[in-house]
Amino acid sequence: MPAIRSFVLAASLLAIAPGLAAAQAPATTSTTAPFVVEYYYKTKWGAFDEFKALFRKNHYPVLVKEKALGRLLDVTVAYPFHHGTEDGRWDMRVTITFKDAATAFATFDNTALLKELYPDTATFEKEEQRRFALLEAHWDLPVKAENLAGWK
Repeated sequence: MPAIRSFVLAASLLAIAPGLAAAQAPATTSTTAPFVVEYYYKTKWGAFDEFKALFRKNHYPVLVKEKALGRLLDVTVAYPFHHGTEDGRWDMRVTITFKDAATAFATFDNTALLKELYPDTATFEKEEQRRFALLEAHWDLPVKAENLAGWK
């Protein structure tokens, strides 16, 4: 799983910034500033509650551990208040603030962390496969905050 997540993030960043090497932060991003990525999940109709339960059980604790390690500064989860059009619909957004861009792009081997949290590897892997099977779409969107102090 860690390689998949790193690959997905790198692929997403390459899509918005062609030519960007996977191990490099965008040139316009400070290497010491926090780096924010929004992860959007669109579930199949009727599958959201199960997806949310599996995310909460199997993925959120990993994010909490990564935050305790100092790799992440913050993790938030949000849901749309009203529904949008089907083509623009998303069911859950997870916003992760990484310590910095280098940390976001670096390969992170969470194998030991997963073994600690989920000693029953077979069940964990089965549930994670199920969580992703419930998705219609998933995309990652690195975001850059605008400093409004200089605006007039």
